[in-house]
Amino acid sequence: MKILVTGVKGQLGYDVVRELEKRGLEAVGVDIEEMDITDADSVNRVIKETNPDAVIHCAAYTAVDAAEDHEELCRKVNVQGTQNIANVCKELDIKMLYISTDYVFSGAGERPWEPDDIRDPQSVYGRTKYEGELAVQNTLDKYFIVRIAWVFGINGKNFVRTMLQLAKTHDTLTVVNDQFGSPTYTYDLSKLLVDMILTEKYGIYHATNEGTCSWYEFACAIFEEAGLDIQVKPVTSEEYGAKANRPYNSRMSKEKLSENGFERLPDWRDALKRYILENQGLPIDRV
Repeated sequence: MKILVTGVKGQLGYDVVRELEKRGLEAVGVDIEEMDITDADSVNRVIKETNPDAVIHCAAYTAVDAAEDHEELCRKVNVQGTQNIANVCKELDIKMLYISTDYVFSGAGERPWEPDDIRDPQSVYGRTKYEGELAVQNTLDKYFIVRIAWVFGINGKNFVRTMLQLAKTHDTLTVVNDQFGSPTYTYDLSKLLVDMILTEKYGIYHATNEGTCSWYEFACAIFEEAGLDIQVKPVTSEEYGAKANRPYNSRMSKEKLSENGFERLPDWRDALKRYILENQGLPIDRV
């Protein structure tokens, strides 16, 4: 089986390609240099030349705050780019897996979001990812939409790496304590995505590591696992003052994974421990 993966230079795309190759599947990883997803001709040419059995679409504009000032570019990548891929997948009658986000929801309340809950994004980034979901749903029958959140991986920037970097120059850090979600390791997530693309159990899923915490609790756990003595001060989202609205509630129900026979991801704290060991270059069993 041959699978084309977009966004191979990103955290998730990188691990998805590695997981495919580990299983003996043919992976073709592309990024903007090989296939500009905003260019319909480029998408048409590359996918048809590759002739894959499926596409896992990880590429996206994910700079949440910058998106507020660059809405046109964000929409071009997240909506038009996704539509371009969906169009070719439809023509070739192949599967598409689209990576989406918790930002498609309002972020209100405390109940975990269900896959079929009403989408009500509160930011430019969230709206464009929602519109990307619609592009997939309205174009294809053979699709998976997988919403993820709070992602960290070996290949690229993320909250864990940022915290560890800041710890080199700061004794005290300030982190928001009123946003709750599930940190998600791309190594674990990539296994699930490959499991999924090998099936025909189409639909919308949520996929994060198990358990929830606040960003503040996440930061404290990072320093504890890394053996660093850093003081973390909790603040509200309002006090922190980010440009784009962040969801207060990013909890997502993963019951649909279990119902369809997919193995759910390990607890986030276990994932963090393994990630930090690898990030520090220490031996780790990744089998």
